[in-house]
Amino acid sequence: RIAADGGLAFDTVPIAEVPECALLCVPGGFGCIAAMEDTAFLAELRRLAGGARWVTSVCTGSLVLAAAGLLYGRRAACHWAWRDLLSAFDGVTPDPARVVRDGNVISGGGVTAGIDMALTVMAEIAGAEHAQAVQLGIEYAPAPPFQSGRPELAAPGVVAAVQQRLESLRPD
Repeated sequence: RIAADGGLAFDTVPIAEVPECALLCVPGGFGCIAAMEDTAFLAELRRLAGGARWVTSVCTGSLVLAAAGLLYGRRAACHWAWRDLLSAFDGVTPDPARVVRDGNVISGGGVTAGIDMALTVMAEIAGAEHAQAVQLGIEYAPAPPFQSGRPELAAPGVVAAVQQRLESLRPD
C-alpha cells in the first residue's frame, strides 16, 4: 500500500501477480534505467502487452518498451533529451511528435505530452466526445507563458542549460 497526502492510498501488487490488462501504460522517470536492466520485469511487460488492447508510454517509458522488445518495427515518441536513445534498439524509429500512434502502441513525449497521449487513448476507447468532455473537465487548454516547451522553439542558451543538467542523468 502506498499512502499519499490527504489520506489517499493505493493498493499495489507485484507485476507478476497481475493476470492481464486491457491497457498497459509505462511511465518514464528516474527508475527507467533500472527497469530496462530488470529482465524479469521486462518479461512481465511482454506478457501483459501480449494480451493488452493498448500498449502506451509517456516520456522515457518508451525506452522501457523498447528494451522489452515491444517497439520493434514501430515508431515511438520519447522525451526530447532521450529520444535519440531509441535508435539503440533494433527496429525502433524515434519520432519527434508529441504523441505517436503505431498500431496499438501509443507513446507520448515528455510529461505534459502524457495528457495528450491520455486524451488520444480515451478517444479511442470511449469516443472523441468523451475525451473532449474530459479535456474540458480538467480545463486542459495549454497556453504556456513562454514558447520554450520544445528544443526547436527554445532559445539556444535555454536548450544548452537544460541539456547540461540532464546530461548527468543519461545512461553511459
